[in-house]
Amino acid sequence: MNRSTVIWLVAILALGLLFWVGLPLLTNRPEPAPQDQPQAPATAAAPGQGSAPLGPAPAFELTDQDGNTFTSSELDEHVWIANFIFTRCASTCPVQTQRMRELQLVLQNSPVKDEIHLLSITVDPEYDTPAVLTSYANNVSADLDQWSFLTGSRETIWQLCQDFHLAVAEDPSNAAMPIAHDSKFILVDRNGQIRGYFDALTNDGLTGLQRTLDFVLPEMPTQQVAELASDTYDASGRTHLAQPPEIVHNHWIEKRVAAEAAALADSKVFHNFDFQNILDDSGIDFDPAIVDEQRWRLQVNHYDHGNGIAVADVDGDQLLDVYFVSQVGPNGLYRNLGEGKFENMTQQAGVSLPDRVGVSASFADIDNDGDADLFVTTVRDGNVLFENDGSGTFTDISQAAGVDYVGHSSAAVFFDYDRDGLLDLFVTNVGKYSTDEKVKVRLDGTSPISTGDFEYYLGTKDAFAGHLKPEQTEASILYHNLGDNRFEDVSQAMQLVDDRWSGAATPMDLNEDGWQDLYVLNMQGEDEYYENIQGQRFEAKGSQVFPQTSWGSMGVKWFDFNNDAKFDLYITDMHSDMSEDVDWTQETKKSNMQWPPPFLQSTAEESIFGNSFYLNQGDQSFEEVSDEIGAENYWPWGLSTGDLNADGFEDAFVTASMCLPYRYSMNSVFLNEDGKRFVASECALGVEPRPQGQRIAPWFELDCEGADRGNPICAGRSGQLTVWSALGSRSSAIFDFDSDGDLDVITSDFGSRPQVFASNLSEQVDALQFLQIQLQGTQSNRDALGAIVHVFTADGVQRSKVNDGQSGYLSQSRMPLYFGLGDNSEVQRIEIQWPSGKQQVVDGPIEANQTLTIEESVE
Repeated sequence: MNRSTVIWLVAILALGLLFWVGLPLLTNRPEPAPQDQPQAPATAAAPGQGSAPLGPAPAFELTDQDGNTFTSSELDEHVWIANFIFTRCASTCPVQTQRMRELQLVLQNSPVKDEIHLLSITVDPEYDTPAVLTSYANNVSADLDQWSFLTGSRETIWQLCQDFHLAVAEDPSNAAMPIAHDSKFILVDRNGQIRGYFDALTNDGLTGLQRTLDFVLPEMPTQQVAELASDTYDASGRTHLAQPPEIVHNHWIEKRVAAEAAALADSKVFHNFDFQNILDDSGIDFDPAIVDEQRWRLQVNHYDHGNGIAVADVDGDQLLDVYFVSQVGPNGLYRNLGEGKFENMTQQAGVSLPDRVGVSASFADIDNDGDADLFVTTVRDGNVLFENDGSGTFTDISQAAGVDYVGHSSAAVFFDYDRDGLLDLFVTNVGKYSTDEKVKVRLDGTSPISTGDFEYYLGTKDAFAGHLKPEQTEASILYHNLGDNRFEDVSQAMQLVDDRWSGAATPMDLNEDGWQDLYVLNMQGEDEYYENIQGQRFEAKGSQVFPQTSWGSMGVKWFDFNNDAKFDLYITDMHSDMSEDVDWTQETKKSNMQWPPPFLQSTAEESIFGNSFYLNQGDQSFEEVSDEIGAENYWPWGLSTGDLNADGFEDAFVTASMCLPYRYSMNSVFLNEDGKRFVASECALGVEPRPQGQRIAPWFELDCEGADRGNPICAGRSGQLTVWSALGSRSSAIFDFDSDGDLDVITSDFGSRPQVFASNLSEQVDALQFLQIQLQGTQSNRDALGAIVHVFTADGVQRSKVNDGQSGYLSQSRMPLYFGLGDNSEVQRIEIQWPSGKQQVVDGPIEANQTLTIEESVE
């Protein structure tokens, strides 16, 4: 199948096109050009064609071409196609075999190849021994991993023909075909039910086989549904469809795990530890719902970008708490009880916002009173600023503060651009991807929320062509902190009016003049770098410093990759990957861009179609080295960094997924090998793959004899349907949530529960060495956002970090800086450049394995 065609239909990135379960998987279709007008979705088969099982396929035990026993049980939970032939046949058999070979060739490039098995069963077993069948298979270049040639006793095989209701008989008078037999192909589904007989000798027969195969492939095995459905979901009496069909088994995962292990064996990076998902024991019961755009409406737009996760000590007990944002239903704030245990404190904190479509969250001390205040962005429900009273109880001060903007907001970045000691705020706005029609969220048996009346603004069908339409732009906002919890929009005054389709931004002192600059991402075009001119204005200089940027930028982090005291820039590109669907073997390559220049509004000279990594050359210039250092992955969203193995080099955790209607995808863990390259380690560390029962889940329900009768997914079907999706993460935060000295990871997943990964590094390394530094500004802002810290050890290594709070996609957190020290048991000295411009040195020796609070000196 031409899968890039399917991706055009979904992801010409909406240009009005829809993707429905059961698009033909085997038809080669020309690539459509981008359009603004919606097209009617394709269906798998004409209504009623191949929709009803004809009865169970008979069980059998035969011998394959290698002389091994082959039983029908080996085909359990697979779709299979069988026909009866014999090698001496000079009539229909050669045509049958050729048609089967043509089918296999088409399947070679299909993501469902491993879900389908082909059988050719001889009706002349006395002559067609395994050796004869092997020769016959080789002559037609059959791939024997997928296509089996079977023999056995004549009595058994002829009885099998009769059990399939196919005729077979001797016909000695016919020299070309001395054994008369039916030439039809038999299609059997994953539950062992016959779904049709097809005359493979005619074009109509082949077309019918193709359509019915496409129709049957998404149907999940009954046993698998029983194993995967939760105790709270009644899966009985329904047809269950996997979207796309390859998520039923995800056969490619084993190959992917083996490939990573082989590559990791050639690396020197320390990886003798792992993560365990302790969600069920953590006390975190957050289970978010999503709007209907990426559920039964299947309308592709920016609602699918998911939600953020933010971390801070909200109640002053020296333990880091976690705030999750939800699209539908309440957000969740969880108090850290220590040792990996949390409790829900949302209601008493007053930060649930149950009636708003949330996007992201940022913690920051906006009033310098020492506690973590909270800012939450929403989609057209008004952004919210909460003031913390110091005990973890919050008050909504949005309107009085002047930051209750209503629009399509995404990330919120706190930084002090004018060095007045108060944190200012930059809010990125994506663009107008919703209509003015407000609709209710459909709650069904798959929804984590069973009751409630939730509404949202229906998304547009052309959201991913929004960058072509000036009327759909929505400029981001720069707020100046005036003090007394009041903010003023100074975007115009500061000459920072950015109308990119932006989901994130990061502060960075690129020219090292002590003033915080700003890098603003564009998820549908070129990014921009704004230089801060001494707090008086911003000047766009992106084309000078970064002449080529990622086209579909999504996540960003400014950090020191190679410990040279110069900060580097890593950007993940999600949207370029949507131009072409690829298998796992192509995930570390740049996108083979399928969209034309008029849609991109960019050229290959201006854009990188994939992740980018800018290595700082020290003279305000950068070298893009993403491919050289192994920074590429597929469908990336969030980017968090931290020294996961405490060897002194910053590693990266990149959330990567798409969910419905795409295949399962893996989050990436890149371990940093001595500042030279990233080494993919997610499988070795236990982050991926998820356990078999946690990779897919029921996504939505349809009533094909009621309200959803006209839904294309219901074509040819009746009764109740449940559509299943792959699960996936959008955001993450890295911090030591169990206070054992190593860094753990919590993810925010799209439409499903988070993952809570506890590291066992401290148990695996006898002498784990680290230092955490908590900064406290006096002349600078209390959080010391913008400070740069250099840690020096006896081995001559200088470890440098910027305290920017940028803990991952769609979030800003208030956490201490974590320095892995490798084999060093102490630190010789610490140098700090405070946001105020003050330089401070803390002399050692400073013992490892502690959290050190450093207050900005007043001298």
